[in-house]
Amino acid sequence: MSFTTIIAFIFVFGILVTVHEFGHFIVAKRAGVLVREFAIGMGPKLLSWQRNGTAYVIRLLPVGGYVRMAGTDEEADLEPGQQLRLTFNDQQEIIKMDTRVDQEQAGMVFRVDNFDLTDQLTLSGYGLDSEELVTYTVNHDAHIIQKNGLSLQIAPRDTWVQSAKISKRLAINFAGPLMNFVLALVLSIVYGLMQPGINLNEPIIGGVINGQPAQQAGIKTGDQVVKINNIKVETWHDIATQISQSQEHSLQITVKRDQGQKTITVDPVGTKDDSTKQAHIGITPKVYTDLWSRLQFGISNTVNIAMQVLNALKYMVTGHFSLNQLGGPVMMARVTSQASQAGIVTVIGLMAALSINLGIMNLLPIPPLDGGKLLIDSIEGVLGRPLPPVVQNAIGLTGAGLLMLLMIAVTINDILR
Repeated sequence: MSFTTIIAFIFVFGILVTVHEFGHFIVAKRAGVLVREFAIGMGPKLLSWQRNGTAYVIRLLPVGGYVRMAGTDEEADLEPGQQLRLTFNDQQEIIKMDTRVDQEQAGMVFRVDNFDLTDQLTLSGYGLDSEELVTYTVNHDAHIIQKNGLSLQIAPRDTWVQSAKISKRLAINFAGPLMNFVLALVLSIVYGLMQPGINLNEPIIGGVINGQPAQQAGIKTGDQVVKINNIKVETWHDIATQISQSQEHSLQITVKRDQGQKTITVDPVGTKDDSTKQAHIGITPKVYTDLWSRLQFGISNTVNIAMQVLNALKYMVTGHFSLNQLGGPVMMARVTSQASQAGIVTVIGLMAALSINLGIMNLLPIPPLDGGKLLIDSIEGVLGRPLPPVVQNAIGLTGAGLLMLLMIAVTINDILR
């Protein structure tokens, strides 16, 4: 794999994951949920910085990313016996707990006895050279300064994702896939703008090649194909399919021309293409160059790709499943390599398709995918209460195990291919 391919893969995958996770992140923030970490990549940290209670982290392996919200993986922020430097506001509430006691800084040195930073928001312990147990109120937005200098905002229960209303949780979980669809639409529009001309997949003939069967039979530029062999035609793809499947047999092509219809007999000819023989009649689709058509292309391209993915899923569900229909990181790297060799325009088109795939796949009702979370939230909304933790854990572990096995199988299949 060339260096260019590696860079292209990291760029493509990084953009898709960043946009997806940003959807979860921004909606969670607006819903009042504390976001502990916004990470791109997996594995060891390469780069990190802190802002507004969130740690932004770039990790080594460009194969994923996540948004860690308060309540999903909570650990004790402090421990009994730990020493801190406390800073108070005018209401005598603790606003900062600095673990770097050995450094000369402002603040009261304090030894922790017990604490509740979730519900009661209290901290009990002893002052320097004192054996009197005192209890202080902790401000709702207080921060803990860690040994490495990073500031960690405490997470009261009302900032947990589980405390958000069902409607807000549904919005948070749906936001990731939604951003992938928005990205795909933007990329499709950009792809259309970068093309010399746009084919809107209309059954309208834009050009007739001299000396070819269509021209000889009397088909003209501007004709709208209505039927081929009495089969209704709605798109240019329908036309291409009918002609390629004709096996050079005569075609009865009905066209709309000058407010009327006319049926013309055309005899396709074959062209040798590698090991196959393709039939054609010498016509090209209508091409547009105006801005509105390019915008239309962006919308229609997004919808068409989404429908292809949904049809593929339907085909798999109905009993025609094959690992060859799926692709993992290895397959992504391969197609990204091919696209990068073709140029930036092809890469943009590929990114649009992959973004739609990522959005739809994440909506599958399988924990821990977003669709699985949406399913659990919906069940909770219907029942009016959360599922028991043991049930949620069992569902999550089962779904994660199945996804892991599927990913391993897909990766092995990609390598063998």
